[in-house]
Amino acid sequence: MEPVAGQDRHDPIEGAPPSRPPRGVLAAAFLFNLGQGVLRPSLPLYLQQFFGANYRMVTLIPVVFGAGKWAANLPTGYLLDRLGRGRLMVAGLLVIAASDVASVVVSIYATFLGVRGVAGMGWAMFGTVATTIMVDRSAARGRAISFLLMSETLGLLLGSLAGGSIYQRVAPTGPFVFEAGCMVLGATVVAWSAPRATLNPRATPVAVRDWRLVRSVVRTRGVQLMSVTNAAVTAIQTGTLVFLFPLYLAERGGLRPETVGYLVGLGVLGRLVALWLISSLSDRRDRLRLLALGLGAHGVLLGSLTVVTEPVLLGFWSLMIGASAGFIAGLPTAIVGDRVAPALHGVAIGWLRTITDAGMLLGPLVMGTLADAVHLTTPFVCAALLVFVLAWLCHREALAASSVSEASA
Repeated sequence: MEPVAGQDRHDPIEGAPPSRPPRGVLAAAFLFNLGQGVLRPSLPLYLQQFFGANYRMVTLIPVVFGAGKWAANLPTGYLLDRLGRGRLMVAGLLVIAASDVASVVVSIYATFLGVRGVAGMGWAMFGTVATTIMVDRSAARGRAISFLLMSETLGLLLGSLAGGSIYQRVAPTGPFVFEAGCMVLGATVVAWSAPRATLNPRATPVAVRDWRLVRSVVRTRGVQLMSVTNAAVTAIQTGTLVFLFPLYLAERGGLRPETVGYLVGLGVLGRLVALWLISSLSDRRDRLRLLALGLGAHGVLLGSLTVVTEPVLLGFWSLMIGASAGFIAGLPTAIVGDRVAPALHGVAIGWLRTITDAGMLLGPLVMGTLADAVHLTTPFVCAALLVFVLAWLCHREALAASSVSEASA
């Protein structure tokens, strides 16, 4: 069994209680995701209105966004303690703000794709550093990661609730302007709080060109399975839930954009509640067993969604799918943090996010193609089958880890 966070009381960020992650990072994560949440229900509608986008064109947006993240994740993991964690987070947020402004003025779809790819690079610069800061908190790693995800989810909840209304009542470009403002404010918060909240005084900057560190991370038991699990869950999240689910609500449920925003917000609310619950369980239970259980429930909900079309039931399913996604969201990252040496946390998170974003690249391509070629419900069925396989693999790994632990005892 993997070490339970709490057994190792070393907390690498001096002067910060293990149960209270850096508030500046949490505030910036909230603002970041508030802007992202506004775009979630409105961006697919924007693409259809201004570019005449089909399903495949819609799902290309997370592909290019993921490509930008994929390219920047691992270099950020190597450089975060060399260039400065606060500087990298501020730079990433400002890159996204500039990309939002550019998105409003471009009129060519290919150029729009390129701009969203640059935004993905900014996202990686912020997200990799913020996640590493939480993983460093070994005394309460699961709780710290849950706090970060809760801040992100609360921002997504409020943003998703407002996204459809801003698009419909203000202007179709309003969500981009709103997100840019959130990024600038978030950069200000990070710049003000970074000297106190994000510095790890015990960190030793790794050699930027020493790629053997990645090999050591990958060879650590469980890292490959957690990386694949995160990649698959991200592929499902971006390929089905973020971009196709709003269209499913509009077409199969016959809902207006404002109502679509509310139902997407219900899913984020379910995620928030589940993150609160898992924050108290993650540091006290077997994380692999919890992950297997959550994946199984997620698969059941994804598969059964295809027979639901009534608006009230769609709202309930959105709430429960969000809850199951939130339950599993932070567990793979916490497990990697448990098993990788603290000195390699930056590289490990960079690697984990790189593989995860490969799912963001491949998942939407596959799901969008399935929706165009077969039916809009097909991606949800395929996602359910994939999640069931992952649940089985995690269950097997948990049993194997328990056997090794018992034999060594």
